[in-house]
Amino acid sequence: MTSTVLMEELDAFTYREMVGRGAPVIVPVGAIEQHGPHLPLQTDVLLAKAMSRRLAEDVDGIVAAPVVYGYKSQQRSGGGNHLAGTTSLDATTVIAIARTLTLEFARHGVRQVVFLNGHFENYQFLYEGVELATTELVQRGLKVSAILLSYWDFVDDATIEEIYRGSFPGWDVEHGGVLETSLMLHLHPELVHAERVMDLPAAQLPRFDRLPARPELTPVSGCLSSAAAASESAGRLLLERTSAALADTIGAELRTQHMVTAHATPGPNTL
Repeated sequence: MTSTVLMEELDAFTYREMVGRGAPVIVPVGAIEQHGPHLPLQTDVLLAKAMSRRLAEDVDGIVAAPVVYGYKSQQRSGGGNHLAGTTSLDATTVIAIARTLTLEFARHGVRQVVFLNGHFENYQFLYEGVELATTELVQRGLKVSAILLSYWDFVDDATIEEIYRGSFPGWDVEHGGVLETSLMLHLHPELVHAERVMDLPAAQLPRFDRLPARPELTPVSGCLSSAAAASESAGRLLLERTSAALADTIGAELRTQHMVTAHATPGPNTL
C-alpha cells in the first residue's frame, strides 16, 4: 500500500505498478484567478486537488499533478479576465492540454482518466480536448474511458439549503462566495483572510456578454457574491457531502468501465 495518491510524490516504479493494477488517474484542473481580497489566486487549483485526492482515496486511484492555469475568467462567472492576478490560457491551449494529457496517460497504460474541474470556464474546452483524444485512441484500437466533471455539480440541494438557509444566490454568482470560502476555511485556513471579506450584495449582471468587458459591472471586491456567511463547519460539511457523492457516483462508473476495459490489450508502459 502506497503512502500517497499524489502522482508527483510517487516514484516511477510505484506509479507503473499502480497503473498496472488498473488505478484510474484523476486530473485536477483549476485556474490562477482572483477570488477577492480574502482568498488566494490558486483557490480553484487547491479545491480541485482536494476533491481529487478524496476521490482517489475512495477508488484506489492516482491524483495527477494539477493543471494550474485555466481558460479566461468571464465576467458573469468569475469576475472577468480584466482583473489583476487572473492569468489565463486561450481555448486552443486548454484543448491541447486536455488532449495531450489523455494521450500521455493512455501511453502509460492508464485505461480510465477523470478530469475533475474546479474552474467553471474550463469545462467545454476540456471536453473538446478529451473528446479528440478518446476518438484518436479508439481509432488506434485502445479502450480508454474518460470522465469529465465539475465538483460543485455534486453538491445536493439539501446541503445547499443547510448551508445557505434560503439565501443561496445561485451558482452563476457563487465566485469567491460562501462555498469556496468555506471550503478554504476548512482545508487551508492559513490562506484565508476572513477579516478582508467585502460583504457586498450579489452582482447584478446582464443575461448577455459584452466585449470588451465593462469593468464597472464587476463588484469592486472581484467576488460575485458575499462570503460573509462562510464558515469552517460549512466547508467541512461541503467537503464530506461532495466527496461522498463523487465516490458513490464516479466510483460506480469507474467500476463499471473497469469491467469493460479489463481485457483490453495493454498499451506501451515505459519509464
